[in-house]
Amino acid sequence: MCATFVGNSTSVQELFHSVGSQFSSMFRRKAFLHWYTGEGMDEAEFTEAEANIKDLCREYQQYQDAIVEEV
Repeated sequence: MCATFVGNSTSVQELFHSVGSQFSSMFRRKAFLHWYTGEGMDEAEFTEAEANIKDLCREYQQYQDAIVEEV
């Protein structure tokens, strides 16, 4: 037996929010940052990644709000 489900859901937003919160908490404390900067990464890359995840969460929230307004 084989089944396939294709759906459009904004529930992944919760996962992105959770990961973003954990990332922000660790980045504020600069936890493990020296490992990455020691390998050639720049702190600005982490700042950009944090902004990207926040933008992604806001975008998913807008889609979720639009779906609620339609119903």
